[in-house]
Amino acid sequence: MSAVCPECEAAVEVENLIVGEITFCPDCNAELEVLNVEHPEVALAPEVEEDWGE
Repeated sequence: MSAVCPECEAAVEVENLIVGEITFCPDCNAELEVLNVEHPEVALAPEVEEDWGE
């Protein structure tokens, strides 16, 4: 099963992954978060922000 990369529209394999897991697009190397595995869907992973010890 594969989803479509939101950056370059390449097929991204999501089989054997879980919701919330981070994967990479094989074509453009975009960092993607798995949103759904039953109906394959991925989105760009959120940027990690500094919390400055808060």
